[in-house]
Amino acid sequence: MRVSPFRSPTRLMAGATAALLVLGTAACGGAGGGSSSGGGSGTAAAGAPVRILMVNNPQMVDLQNLAPEFTKETGIQVQFTVLPENDLRDKVSQEFTNQSGQYDVATLSNFEIPFYSKNGWLTSLQDYSDKDTEFNQADIFPSMTASLKGPDGLLYGEPFYGESSFLMYRKDVMEAKGLTVPNNPTWDEVADLAAKADGAQSGMKGICLRGLPGWGQLFAPLTTVVNTFGGTWFEKDWTAKVNSQEFIDATNFYVNLVKEHGEVGAPQAGFTECLNAMTQSQVAMWYDATSAAGSLEADDSPVKGKVGYAQAPVKETKSSGWLYAWSWAIEKSPPTPTTPGSSSPGPPPRSTRSSWAPSSAGRRSRPASARRCTRTRTTRRLPVRSPTPPWRPSRTPIRPTRASSPGRPSASSSSTSRSSPIWERVSRRMSRQPSPARRPSRKP
Repeated sequence: MRVSPFRSPTRLMAGATAALLVLGTAACGGAGGGSSSGGGSGTAAAGAPVRILMVNNPQMVDLQNLAPEFTKETGIQVQFTVLPENDLRDKVSQEFTNQSGQYDVATLSNFEIPFYSKNGWLTSLQDYSDKDTEFNQADIFPSMTASLKGPDGLLYGEPFYGESSFLMYRKDVMEAKGLTVPNNPTWDEVADLAAKADGAQSGMKGICLRGLPGWGQLFAPLTTVVNTFGGTWFEKDWTAKVNSQEFIDATNFYVNLVKEHGEVGAPQAGFTECLNAMTQSQVAMWYDATSAAGSLEADDSPVKGKVGYAQAPVKETKSSGWLYAWSWAIEKSPPTPTTPGSSSPGPPPRSTRSSWAPSSAGRRSRPASARRCTRTRTTRRLPVRSPTPPWRPSRTPIRPTRASSPGRPSASSSSTSRSSPIWERVSRRMSRQPSPARRPSRKP
């Protein structure tokens, strides 16, 4: 993506995240001016660290390495909580739906941000973007910016990086085998190349495709394959299309390609595992996010300069339909009820741990210096479940249609457990493991 160049690691850290990091501290107590677009107002207490919740992708590791330079220049301490993608999504869902206030900044995608903002869980960044003279929103791809806006047209996220998808392959391996990878390959051509490159080197498989269960793991690349086969999860009126012939053909193609020429341990392979497999010469090709190129071409990468890149494979369409961005977002905690004599409710302070002192009533109380971040709870907030992603299937069993052509699964011949999520069923097919037995009914 297009971003303004930075001349030093400190500028990279500051330019990419400083505005959001500093804004994040504004949600933790203090008085001051607010934003007309909503969100936490006020200034951070002196010495309060910025708490960041983020995914454990390689680009985020680079950010952690630059944090000491940022702290040295600004005096702001940064505390990171780094989680695998599936764990992060669970944590983010709990944090933002409950407005827990444990983190100042978090990485959300351009899937969550639109409906999180609609539900009133995010702080608008529109005013900050407009008023920051050192930041130019026009440097971000327009499609990326549009995907990070809420229904009200305001900006609620800023991308740390954005990505599409492409095919990565070992140039030296293909040359040694006398194979040529087209610049605009089809999935049929990729399958043929994977078969011929399988075993090109000792322990090398033809291709790596994610198999780790999760809509942000396995179903990220699989959904694009479904797209290129002409399929979709839902129609515009939310009619499910997972039993359409296009969807079935795409899923069978994906699973069979991995089973025949894919990486070892596919059900445990996500983005990071496929990246490791590519850098360690365990696979000849890899279809995934364009952001992987930064790691493959890093100075310490054993395959630097050996990897070629081609457009995302297609079948019936012209593109794969992959647009994604890990982006910074700030939680919008519920306001403190207005008290007599105050002009407006202030931002809710956050809970913190500090030293305790005994009070005259025999109960322990915090010193005044530690009360700046004490959350006042008047009611118990019950968790709110996030909406189901458009491409994430319901857990309601979906019965496959009766076979109308050879090879199409039917209700009578299906070997998968219809009571389990679809990504687990696909993952089991990749690992050639039988479906678990259904639990016996508790009813007599």
